[in-house]
Amino acid sequence: MPVRVNLDRVLLERRMSLTELSDRVGVTIANLSILKTGKARAVRFSTLDALCRELQCQPGDLLTFEYGPADADDED
Repeated sequence: MPVRVNLDRVLLERRMSLTELSDRVGVTIANLSILKTGKARAVRFSTLDALCRELQCQPGDLLTFEYGPADADDED
């Protein structure tokens, strides 16, 4: 998938753990982990809003688009 999630980088820059972020935004550690590892297929705008608010960042800091061929499993 050409959309990449940079949550790990932003957390490192903010010196914040996934557990702390989970407590602050009300999203389970499991769901944040799925997002962080790039295995999420979707993200709610309300979740993105909460992440950006708590991490004091823009959506583009968390999500990037990489040009290139799509993964084989993206054929929907």
